[in-house]
Amino acid sequence: MSLEDRAKATAKNVEGKAQEAWGNVTGDPEDKAEGKAKQAESEVRHATEDVKDNIKKKLD
Repeated sequence: MSLEDRAKATAKNVEGKAQEAWGNVTGDPEDKAEGKAKQAESEVRHATEDVKDNIKKKLD
C-alpha cells in the first residue's frame, strides 16, 4: 500500500474525530454522525489497504 493512501485514511480519521468532538461540544447530532461516518470510512480504507498489502506479500 502506498504511504500516501495510509496518510489520507489517517487524515480522514482525525477529521472525523474532530467533527464528532465538535458535534459533542455544540450538541449537533448531525456533526457527531458525520464524524463517526468519516471514522468508519477511514477504518474501511485501512482494511482495504491491509488486504492489498497481504496480497502483494503473497505474490512476491
